[in-house]
Amino acid sequence: MSDAPGQKPRLVADPDQINPAHIRLAAMNFLSRREHSLRELTVKLNRRFPDEALVAAELQRLADENLQSDTRFAESFVRQRANRGYGPARVLADLRQRGLTETEFQDALRSNDIDWFALAKQVYLKKFGEAQPCDLLEKGKRARFMQYRGFSPDHFQHLLSQGNY
Repeated sequence: MSDAPGQKPRLVADPDQINPAHIRLAAMNFLSRREHSLRELTVKLNRRFPDEALVAAELQRLADENLQSDTRFAESFVRQRANRGYGPARVLADLRQRGLTETEFQDALRSNDIDWFALAKQVYLKKFGEAQPCDLLEKGKRARFMQYRGFSPDHFQHLLSQGNY
């Protein structure tokens, strides 16, 4: 049976030749590039190796050895997303997609000590400059952009309210 044209073949190992060392090596290769959440690694490794129990056992060993850490992943992810100009709501939503909890997010926030108000101002000025919105339509457009980026109105409302609307 062949793969469809233009599609990458799935990297599934032969079930008879799988051993824990293969799974560990694949996981370490992923982790050497960047931090991964436990859910991300589980999904990636389950695509390659059909034995889910063996994958789970190896991932547990990596976590026990502190080679995979959701806490470290969350700290790195929050820092990376903030550097790209995303606010706390967007970062939290992205972390939830990767299998992390709000508690892990809050811990990562405390360890990074990010000034969301200063970041919101930086993002706002980069996108819109110093010019004030000329009408309510423009003001709404700017507010939607900032909310899409994950900032609450508290973070950016003062930047919009300098006009008399």
